[in-house]
Amino acid sequence: MEKISGKILTNTHPVFHIDKLTNNEVSSLINSGVWRSECPVPINRLRIVRLSYWNFEDKEHSDGQIMVLDAVAEPVLKIFKALYEQKFPLAKVRLVDHYKGNDTASMEDNNTSSFNCRAIIGGTKLSLHAYGLAIDINPVQNPFVEFPEEEAQKSLALYTPTHGRQYANRLLYRPEKLFRPGMAEQVVSIFKDNGFTGWGGYWDTPIDYQHFQVPREIAEYLAKVDSKEAVKYFKARLRRL
Repeated sequence: MEKISGKILTNTHPVFHIDKLTNNEVSSLINSGVWRSECPVPINRLRIVRLSYWNFEDKEHSDGQIMVLDAVAEPVLKIFKALYEQKFPLAKVRLVDHYKGNDTASMEDNNTSSFNCRAIIGGTKLSLHAYGLAIDINPVQNPFVEFPEEEAQKSLALYTPTHGRQYANRLLYRPEKLFRPGMAEQVVSIFKDNGFTGWGGYWDTPIDYQHFQVPREIAEYLAKVDSKEAVKYFKARLRRL
């Protein structure tokens, strides 16, 4: 903040940098259950990208935080810089230990997030969020949609979060309708250009409009090698895209 002629002005310089976890942040991850010893990546491989973003009221925030694997920290920084420059709105960008690792609570709060050592929704296989190699953006505008397997319910579509149902129609521009910002379709190319080539909006069932990820086989390799090799490998992959 700075003061000029008796008026307090907000410092408008955007914040974008990468940090290793502090001792307090490590403790919070462990105590909240977001990271556990059986997670596929060691806690010292995680990085926090601190960032500025615009919300849906066109207000700038400089307190955004997203946690990812070290190998992708720089590309993720570039992703969120591009979203900021494009003024693509994000409702919140908080670490999931704020929600004690509860993915549903994070989605209901329309929170954009990445690392969370958990299984895929409705299954036992580890999610790519457990590697810090998947990012969910604006879950309300980009809901997770699943279709029950039970014969009597096959015609139903279940939305998580439930108020994401209002975004069932994915057309960005509709006659006599206002433009709806914050939908993932607007930024697919930004994520793809920075190595997050998988988008859940391309899936048949379930459909996960909020979800961007690195391919699983690459995630497993990045988790297996050391930090230096992982960073080098991912940079080389970006050059091939």
